[in-house]
Amino acid sequence: MDDEYEKLIRRMNPPRVVIDNDSCKGATVIQVDSANEHGILLEVVQILTDLNLTIRKAYISSDGGWFMDVFNVTDHDGNKITDVEVLDYIHKALGPDSDFAYSVRRSVGVKSTMDHTAIELIGCDRPGLLSEVSAVLTHLKCNVVSAEVWTHNTRAAAVMQVTDEETGAAINDSERLSVIKKLMSNVLNGSNKSRKAKTVVSHGVTHTERRLHQMMFADRDYERNIDEASEDKLRPEVNVVNWYDKDYSVVTIRCKDRPKLIFDAICTLTDMQYVVFHGNVDASGPEAHQEYCIRHIDGSPVKSEAERQRVVQCLEAAIERRVSEGLKLELCTTDRVGLLSDVTRIFRENSLTVTRAEVATRGGKAINTFYVRGASGYPVDTKIIDSIRQSIGQTILKVKGSPDELNQATQESPTRFLFGGLFKSRSFCNFGLVRSYS
Repeated sequence: MDDEYEKLIRRMNPPRVVIDNDSCKGATVIQVDSANEHGILLEVVQILTDLNLTIRKAYISSDGGWFMDVFNVTDHDGNKITDVEVLDYIHKALGPDSDFAYSVRRSVGVKSTMDHTAIELIGCDRPGLLSEVSAVLTHLKCNVVSAEVWTHNTRAAAVMQVTDEETGAAINDSERLSVIKKLMSNVLNGSNKSRKAKTVVSHGVTHTERRLHQMMFADRDYERNIDEASEDKLRPEVNVVNWYDKDYSVVTIRCKDRPKLIFDAICTLTDMQYVVFHGNVDASGPEAHQEYCIRHIDGSPVKSEAERQRVVQCLEAAIERRVSEGLKLELCTTDRVGLLSDVTRIFRENSLTVTRAEVATRGGKAINTFYVRGASGYPVDTKIIDSIRQSIGQTILKVKGSPDELNQATQESPTRFLFGGLFKSRSFCNFGLVRSYS
């Protein structure tokens, strides 16, 4: 009945989207008006960020059963949005014919769709973990078509989309899924840490980055001891105070700007069951400033010091999860089964650990981004990177990092291969497709 009532309200009050490319000199202005419901703000922000649009400024306001959001957005080059297909998609995704399929899923495990099987993993982080996981999947005849891996506060979480090596389709056999789950659990539990890994079979599909936030939040990766928290001077500045006259709690966030920052904050507040009634975001400079007036879903502001500290810690963790620690390496080559396993094995054999990874396949090409650092925690030796690039192929693996390492990369000789036949493609890829979130 609740679903039918929501559909009725939506038909009576359809969303309205206005896209303006004239009123603001440096950005496209997108205004969304709609009947209000918990989670709809996150859905709007999610659609914009999934298009790789950068939100420069935002104004959020809701009163009763209606909300109005205004976003100043640009593309990844800082230009207005002029692509007709993108503008049409925004209208369709946010307008009267859209379907905000909001749902909060807390399960972690193996899920199937028509095209692929999603494997969700969380456990203790350690050097070589991604290499071990991908090696097991290769052994099980699974091809990794896309994946995203985050590490934070000694924990690692991954959402990996895999297909059957022979059929190229999703894996639906229950016994085989059970074997995958068991072997993944064995790999993730290969540590003496008190918090064990989690791999559970479930059904349905949710947004990858949102799942990663949910998984790490449920795993309590935001918990730190007092000494550790006080020593970290680079932590985002997050404050929560109560505005007693208006019965709101006001959350303010200041930190270095980066893409998807607003998504990470709104995602965390939504999944913590807080409602954003009003908000202002300014990310027009190198530092981003966000301010939100919130209440818990039960209508109350933050009630205690313990709750206030928890909101602060969870928002800090949400921002830090996407911060890229280490040297950025971008790989582009012809996709094949076992590619991820081979690449990460080479990293492991050269004493590198992956702190974050994005794996994608487009048109038969593997377009992967890895953030790596020395297994001991020290910066990566440029000689090691030079050796790895010679092994993999210098036009295949690109270095994006400090000036010294970039200069080293530009002075190197043409592609050479020490592992003959391991990487068969020498074609160059447009690396502008892959973006850094650092």
